[in-house]
Amino acid sequence: MNFPGTPKILAFCLLCALAAARAGAQGPPYQTDDPVPVDLHHYEFYIFGGVDGTPVEVDSTGPAFEFNWGALPRVQLHAILPLGVAAPLNHPVYAPSGAGPDQFGLTDMELGVKIAFIKESKHFPQIGSFTMFEMPTGNADKGLGVGKVWYKLPIWLQKNSGKWLFDGGVGYQVVPQTGFRNFPYTGWLIKRELSEQWELGAEVFAHGAEGSAPAQTQASTMIDVGGYYHFKHNTNEQVLFCYGHSVAGQTENYAYVGMYWTWGKDAKSGSPDDKKTAADNLLFPAAPNRIGF
Repeated sequence: MNFPGTPKILAFCLLCALAAARAGAQGPPYQTDDPVPVDLHHYEFYIFGGVDGTPVEVDSTGPAFEFNWGALPRVQLHAILPLGVAAPLNHPVYAPSGAGPDQFGLTDMELGVKIAFIKESKHFPQIGSFTMFEMPTGNADKGLGVGKVWYKLPIWLQKNSGKWLFDGGVGYQVVPQTGFRNFPYTGWLIKRELSEQWELGAEVFAHGAEGSAPAQTQASTMIDVGGYYHFKHNTNEQVLFCYGHSVAGQTENYAYVGMYWTWGKDAKSGSPDDKKTAADNLLFPAAPNRIGF
């Protein structure tokens, strides 16, 4: 879901405080995700929105609602219920893609499971998967959905070093529908804690061509910058934000704004991608202490 870089559309994007995840989007607020599930018996809830577009079409999701549950040690269950807008730009040069009226409604619902296979150690990153199933709840005839179940199949890594955090990985998206194609994607993120309230990060995210039906008709590589603001009275309540622009391939912009809450027994503060639990050792041992990341 994408939009061209004009001041008018950028203003719209920044005003979409409750608007979000495109087909290849990853962990909030970034497109790169992490391999760290929600703590056992803990919960996360997001109200979020965003815009992601190319010269072909502007697509947004929002308001959207995300819920994550630490159902088992090192296993997270995940769901997103999104509303969205499909706004073809009707440029003749891109026909028949990006043609038609604007549409608003329920888009494809996302269900997923995040599993951490290897726990982070001194010299080795945490490694895990975050398989997602996109359910055909959106109206495909209006451009609000794919019309079939489609899948995201990534492997993610994470390594902490003091106030620095590094995430990265690769994935493959499977979309078995006419007008769409399967494609690879990859993301690499570096983030730093600046204070008790502020965390900032930057990422490189790239994806292959997604077909003639979606806005991302060609491959694109983006640089995104974003972060978190932890409320002083409750660091388990946060504002998330991100903006990015393509640096290679098809022109593409990305933005995300959201609110985040976490709670649970003995809930502890932290950003959405810096969650750990003592229950880790119940099912998954730590990785061997060998050099490398």
